[in-house]
Amino acid sequence: MEEELLNQMSIRPLTFSDLDAIVEIDRKVLGKPRQDFWKKRMELISGARYPHSCLVAELEEKVIGFILGEVSGWEFGVPDTIGWIHTIGVDPAYQHRGVAKRLGEEYIKNVKAIGVSQIYTLVNWNDWDLLKFFRAMGFDRGGDMINLELKID
Repeated sequence: MEEELLNQMSIRPLTFSDLDAIVEIDRKVLGKPRQDFWKKRMELISGARYPHSCLVAELEEKVIGFILGEVSGWEFGVPDTIGWIHTIGVDPAYQHRGVAKRLGEEYIKNVKAIGVSQIYTLVNWNDWDLLKFFRAMGFDRGGDMINLELKID
């Protein structure tokens, strides 16, 4: 059944018209709608230099998943050969069926084609499912960068 889904699914660049579908997937996963958050994110994405770093998975013309990424532009001294995965979201009805993996593979293929040689993402250390997913995709703990945090009370 998983193979059939993946064969019927298509992946394409994300567009602003996907906003409502992404908000709905996010609502299903997190339990609350974040229309304003996603609208702002989509506005930022619409001006991205590399449109094939933000993708959606569709099944029968319905968005069932998405990946938002970008290519670094020398922020924090990180060269433009670094890709970032910011968010992966899959409709709960389609989770654990290979959708996120296919989105990740397509993202990797697209950014590799433009010279990206390394991809970063941030994951909560206690989110074992997400850590397991990225590990299965070939990700490993990074070595050169660390997360710094300042708590302000």
